[in-house]
Amino acid sequence: MSTGSTAPKPGDPGDRTGRAAGPRRGGSRSGRPPRGGRLFREGTPGGPVLRLFVRWVRRPLLPAVRLWRRNIQLRIVAGTLLMSLGVVLLLGLVVIGQVRNGLLDAKEKAAQSQAAGGFSAAQDRAATTPSAPGQQDGARAGASVNWRSTLVEQLASGGQSAYNVVALSLDTGDAASRGARASGEVDPTTSIPAELRHSVAQGTDTLQKFTRIHYTNGKASEAGLVIGKRLNDAEGTQYELYYLFPLTQEEDSLTLVKGTLATAGLFVMVLLGAIAWLMVRQVVTPVRMAAGIAERLSAGRLQERMKVTGEDDIARLGEAFNKMAQNLQLKIQQLEELSRMQRRFVSDVSHELRTPLTTVRMAADVIHEARVDFDPITARSAELLGDQLDRFESLLSDLLEISRFDAGAAALEAEPIDLRQVVRRVIGGAEPLAERKGTRIVVVGDKQPVVAEADARRVERVLRNLVVNAVEHGEGRDVVVKLAAAGGAVAVAVRDYGVGLKPGEATRVFNRFWRADPARARTTGGTGLGLSIAVEDARLHGGWLQAWGEPGGGSQFRLTLPRTADEPLRGSPIPLEPEDSRRNREQAAAGRAQESARLTAVPAQPVGDRPQLAVPPRLPAPSRATVDPTALPGSGARVVARAAAENDGGGAGSATADAHGNAERGDGTRGR
Repeated sequence: MSTGSTAPKPGDPGDRTGRAAGPRRGGSRSGRPPRGGRLFREGTPGGPVLRLFVRWVRRPLLPAVRLWRRNIQLRIVAGTLLMSLGVVLLLGLVVIGQVRNGLLDAKEKAAQSQAAGGFSAAQDRAATTPSAPGQQDGARAGASVNWRSTLVEQLASGGQSAYNVVALSLDTGDAASRGARASGEVDPTTSIPAELRHSVAQGTDTLQKFTRIHYTNGKASEAGLVIGKRLNDAEGTQYELYYLFPLTQEEDSLTLVKGTLATAGLFVMVLLGAIAWLMVRQVVTPVRMAAGIAERLSAGRLQERMKVTGEDDIARLGEAFNKMAQNLQLKIQQLEELSRMQRRFVSDVSHELRTPLTTVRMAADVIHEARVDFDPITARSAELLGDQLDRFESLLSDLLEISRFDAGAAALEAEPIDLRQVVRRVIGGAEPLAERKGTRIVVVGDKQPVVAEADARRVERVLRNLVVNAVEHGEGRDVVVKLAAAGGAVAVAVRDYGVGLKPGEATRVFNRFWRADPARARTTGGTGLGLSIAVEDARLHGGWLQAWGEPGGGSQFRLTLPRTADEPLRGSPIPLEPEDSRRNREQAAAGRAQESARLTAVPAQPVGDRPQLAVPPRLPAPSRATVDPTALPGSGARVVARAAAENDGGGAGSATADAHGNAERGDGTRGR
């Protein structure tokens, strides 16, 4: 049996250091666009409005995004649910397709069998019904219509709403329309597709097509299968006979299957999500416990251990973690004991050496006073003996001071002091060395009081180290001491124009006994512990001691202290990198060249006889690489770079400027 045609079957601030900030172009001093500037330019119409809208939309999503990024259990369960949804949908489509095809195939076979019987009965009835001779054409047409009406009623009587029968004439005129007969109040005009009628009229085969059955009594249309064939009536006139089989039961069955599959799929997804949550929880919970214990171990609670149950992989991981923690605790205890022994040894040796050193000093003083009676070689030996004893005493004092810092016994005697007086005393003591080196010490910013709560003795020791080091390594050039106060901080910067430091050396400048150039002699008899003691003094005040330097461009050390004791520092009044550094000078020259080119390209517009005033060019502020001020040299803390917009000019107090190739100044060879 051929089919005539196929039819479709139903079925996402300027500067914290206190300096006045220069004009900013582009949002930040580092040249990076401001936050949000990647999407919109400043001159784009509607840019701020769109940026605010994007922020308003994104703000409620930030907690969910943060939870998604931090919770691996949530990600695994969500991924499991998504994959389960895909599997359930795929299986549902396959099952629904199979069920639909099975229902339609069964219906189609039953309909074809029923229609074949009806066509045979209609043909047999036409063959056994005699025609009345001598009738007129109109009477013959009426008899044909009556015969078809009777045939339709007889054929449809056995269906009982299982199917309907429609008989149509091949003609398209009025007689044909009068000859249309249908059972069950079916609308034959809209229920029988035109292409199916055309195919039936052209041949003698049985043809079928899926369509929708419409009714004349207002009943809603429904999907159905139409099977038709061309036959001859009792008068020998050709007509079309169609069987219309509604698919209501099949649609109801398919809807029931869909609902059942959807309910089952929902329950399956919920169960799979719960199973995934429980399974992942068994793995994630020990990992979270290990992370929490690791954090407590890093905080110094070395007695923390994981609870181990079972013998699986997680249990072995817990055992290995506990063993690692135990070994780590043992090693740390050994190192702490060794460190205590070393500090105790240094302290004991320093104290024990004082008695013989005092005796040797007394003998050396006697020899030194009697050197005029000695020969030149012996006299010179007496002088060298006195100089080395001075250095030995200084080394012992420094070792004792370091041991007090290591033992945590150093005490701060803070009182309000004016740093200008301290600087004057330090410069007065360094004048003889400066005269021998041919160096001039210049003080800047001493017009206004610079008062802070500090230990005058310790601050003076720090500044003495910085000034003496600057004079010794300044190559005979000027040394500039700058004082400033702003906000809750005061600062003293010592600038020299000597050999400077190579990149990376500033991170080691405050290490004990470190020397930038081991071949360089200590003309001032330094011990190599001066800067180490100085940085400990700064930390004891809650302040910063930082260095900057560039090869051949000199260096600058900056001491920043809070105005009030125990007040946290938020910035420094003096930038760590000086304004006359090589990089800043090059940027200033480039800015002046650009400004000159701009002024040259734009002709001046005279305004009467009034002279024009010269306006100095506005230079862009130099970008500086700054780091976390709390990461001071020698503290063991990581040096993490911050955005340039947060702390410009070393306002946050950096310990290095290696991002621009500028080592921050320091030299372990610089005296005490």
